[in-house]
Amino acid sequence: MTYLTPNAKNIKKISLSMMKSSRLLPIITAVSAALFSTVSMADTGVDFVSQDWQVACDNTLTCRLAGYQAENNSELPVSVLLVRRAGANADVDAKVKLGGAKDSSSKALMKLGDRHRLSLFINGRDYGETQTFSTATGDAEFTSAQTKALVDALTKPSKIELVLRNSRWQLSDKGASAVMLKADDVQGRVGTSSAFIDRDGVTKPNSSVSSQKPAPKLNFVTPSPKAVSTSNKRFAMRASQLAALMGGTMKEADNDCPNLSNNSSWVVNRLNGSQLLVQHECWTGAYNVGTGMWVMNDSKPYKPVLVTTSATGYNKGKITSVQKGRGLGDCIAKKEWVWTGRAFEKSHESTTGLCRLIEAGGAWQLPTYITEVRAAQ
Repeated sequence: MTYLTPNAKNIKKISLSMMKSSRLLPIITAVSAALFSTVSMADTGVDFVSQDWQVACDNTLTCRLAGYQAENNSELPVSVLLVRRAGANADVDAKVKLGGAKDSSSKALMKLGDRHRLSLFINGRDYGETQTFSTATGDAEFTSAQTKALVDALTKPSKIELVLRNSRWQLSDKGASAVMLKADDVQGRVGTSSAFIDRDGVTKPNSSVSSQKPAPKLNFVTPSPKAVSTSNKRFAMRASQLAALMGGTMKEADNDCPNLSNNSSWVVNRLNGSQLLVQHECWTGAYNVGTGMWVMNDSKPYKPVLVTTSATGYNKGKITSVQKGRGLGDCIAKKEWVWTGRAFEKSHESTTGLCRLIEAGGAWQLPTYITEVRAAQ
């Protein structure tokens, strides 16, 4: 590992860092409470938010729908997760998690087991108790009958409550039908009997529903930090040269990496006999930081390739990015990349849901991109 400290230069003003932080917020707030519906569709999956509900469908076409209490009801935080895989005969699984960031007396009661289960009430009707609260996962699963009743209730205005003794947590129905329709669309269920939302009746057979897609397979290659350079030369480059090289990989370097030319150290790791991983601080926000990561040759032509400007860690061939949606840390966005021998390839992308005080670190894992990472033989 080599550390290169740049010469003193004009350090970017704080306003640039704040601009960078604010520029990131629309991305990070996919895990935050949205003020309006947003949609992002790409080959990496779908992430759609409508009012108090969010749906994340990954690249295998598994969809996860998470709902919460109304945003102005922070006293009794609650979240429900619906999971439906692709395929004609896929079932819907449902579970519930109570807030808030610290263990409440309700959670303490539920940890006692069968004596204290949550009950589901829909429009005043008691649908019975959930399964036993899991201390390992911090949630309780709904029965199949409760799940069916809950899904039906969410397609129309309904009062949905989770009850424990004298406490009643109310799950919002606002936005649920919109995210359900989005999940139907992603999985090719619109117009079939397996759709969440029946818009115009059944017009297609369930056989037309999209099948589950396999997760891409990535071969993870352990870097060789002690490898000898094929050029037989020790890599050496001034910080100003590195900054100029890496700046050329971005269309808007001042926005994407405003700290590129500041006086923080450059870190260079050898990946193999001819390639290097180069790291430098890119931006600093109120509660997040981002490091730039580039792969380049150790001799001309250098051909630097940008991996990300929002990394938060690197360890033995794995790059991670973990960014909070807000300072409380109750919502987080994650990305991971692995070294495959010639390049870093994205292996994971997810959020933990909306920022609704369910628990520190976020309520759920809502991936939009997953892979099967295997060690290269």
